[in-house]
Amino acid sequence: MEAVKDIVAVLQVLLSLALILIVMAQTTKSEGLSGTIGGQVTSSFKGKPGMDEQIRKYTVYVSFTWFLVTVITAWLFNR
Repeated sequence: MEAVKDIVAVLQVLLSLALILIVMAQTTKSEGLSGTIGGQVTSSFKGKPGMDEQIRKYTVYVSFTWFLVTVITAWLFNR
């Protein structure tokens, strides 16, 4: 049982680091006060997903996996 706890703890740390790196890799969408006053130009064309959309998708996957591993870790360590 201790080996399972160790594996889950290491997985938790690795997922945490991956989530931090993915969030840091994302570009910001807000332009501050200038974007609010002047408006923001957006394109309505939906083509092949770009890097921002792919990073956003990976962020969702990693964060969901991180949440599940966190619940499993809490359950294992509180038994």
